[in-house]
Amino acid sequence: MKSYMIVSSKDFDTLKSKIAVFNPDYILFRDKEILDYSQKAFEFLDICKNFSNLKTFLHQDASLAKELGACGVHLTSKQFDGISSAKRLGLEVIISTHTHEEVLEAQRLGADAITYSPIFCSPNKGEPKGLDDLKNLLNNCNIKVFALGGIISKEHIAELEKTGVYGFASIRYFF
Repeated sequence: MKSYMIVSSKDFDTLKSKIAVFNPDYILFRDKEILDYSQKAFEFLDICKNFSNLKTFLHQDASLAKELGACGVHLTSKQFDGISSAKRLGLEVIISTHTHEEVLEAQRLGADAITYSPIFCSPNKGEPKGLDDLKNLLNNCNIKVFALGGIISKEHIAELEKTGVYGFASIRYFF
């Protein structure tokens, strides 16, 4: 099962060691609180270039992802209209989803993968979807699905593996 590490600029001090320990397949720089996201994105990609086979993603800004040489962009659930333009830039696209309908729309529009959340209880993220809902979703779509939300332990990951999900994405599991 693939792993997708989500980081902010406050994680940069320990980022190299965290990547070395966890060896994620994908990594996203998402930071909603800083003023100069583009400068921090450059620093993020500079840190990540030391790790082969790590797919790097920037949050929301496909043009910046292309300019800085990231593998792709992670769009919010309000950015479905950005999928095709990001694909035209040659970027991989992951988009956040919260309903089965959004997942199917992302698939129809050509996204490469989605995050589906929250699977487990996660602060301020609403009612968890649960494993049964995730299994039902997986039976009805053909897109790569990263389970997201409340994944904080190896036990959670073991439960997710049983569903056949493509991967999991997390902040708290890694930090």
